[in-house]
Amino acid sequence: MKAIRTVLACIRKADNTYNLINHGDKIIVGLSGGKDSVSLLYCLSLYQKFSHTDFTVQPVMLDLGFDSFDPTKMEKYCESLGYKLIVHDSREVYKILKIKQDGPHLPCSICSRMKKAAINKVANELGFNKVAFAHHADDAVETLFMNEIYGARIATFSPKMHLENANIDFIRPLLLVREKDIIRLVKEEELPVSTSTCPADKHTRREDIKQLLDSIYKTYPESRDNFLTMLSNYTKEDLWGKEIYYHVNNDGLSLKPVIYKDDLVKVFQIRKIVYIDEQHFSYEDEYELDKEDGTNTFLIYLHDEPIGTIRYRQTGDRQFKLERYAIITKYRHKGYGKIAFKYLVDKLVAEYNPCYIYFNAQYTLVDYYKKLGFSPIGEIFDDGGVSHIKMEKYFK
Repeated sequence: MKAIRTVLACIRKADNTYNLINHGDKIIVGLSGGKDSVSLLYCLSLYQKFSHTDFTVQPVMLDLGFDSFDPTKMEKYCESLGYKLIVHDSREVYKILKIKQDGPHLPCSICSRMKKAAINKVANELGFNKVAFAHHADDAVETLFMNEIYGARIATFSPKMHLENANIDFIRPLLLVREKDIIRLVKEEELPVSTSTCPADKHTRREDIKQLLDSIYKTYPESRDNFLTMLSNYTKEDLWGKEIYYHVNNDGLSLKPVIYKDDLVKVFQIRKIVYIDEQHFSYEDEYELDKEDGTNTFLIYLHDEPIGTIRYRQTGDRQFKLERYAIITKYRHKGYGKIAFKYLVDKLVAEYNPCYIYFNAQYTLVDYYKKLGFSPIGEIFDDGGVSHIKMEKYFK
């Protein structure tokens, strides 16, 4: 089978599985000139014609300030497909990377974040709602291993991710495409590929992981498909996160991280009792879904019974905001909430000290939080019809 049929079939499967492309979408394609992004643009130009989905594609190339940057080849390539390439001036990226450089190579993670910010800016200026990146299946597995080895976490990039602040979706149409099929596609279709201008090209941790995976695949050939399958095999997920109950004291008090939907339902039930039924918050004020993202939420347990909830979000470098701290009525004034609150604060301090922790407290509870070492700051304000004031503490 020709590579183009294989790749387009994978794109269709990814689109159908993860709902990547819809009618009316205006999609920026980040074009670096490498084999992956060149293949993505070519395949989307064909996918436009047979997918029965009406969407717009616009290639964008970032001038990051690297030496020998020349978009001429890519401009001609885009014209051959019926597109006009937009070249965006992002030369400040290389300048910043050189300032941040600590070692022989440029910091890839900072470069990646800055490139995403730059292309988001273009998308917003043009009124486009999605940005397509050319990460493929092997990239996904490599990222998983990098996070496991260097970051102590089981994670890779998502097929689709919504950026609330920019109101843009990142999509990865090549997510199920193997790199070997992209290489085959470039050769068969004679696609023009530019040499990377990045000084760190082929000298990164990702290259080390590629070599590690190649050795695994040679020894265990079935692992190549199994590694990719496990990323979406949610019915077989069986990790330790759901078993965590942080031991708070010897009287049965514990903190359970909220990871699964059953626990989240319990959190919402507690917040309904405390904030909506008792304090008459509106459902709209209490359940603002955009504010649920990016939080670390815990259930407070007494033996086997959830008696309260608390969460925090990181708002800056070593800055944390505590939120939605609630204890069910019959367990108040027994010290459980205070102990759990202090445990979470101590846990954050132990991990991130020095750090800054703050929260918006109901004004009637100011004295309670003062006893925990927090100080009120600023003016009293209204939140959901209840008077609040900001409390803070710097830990050194």
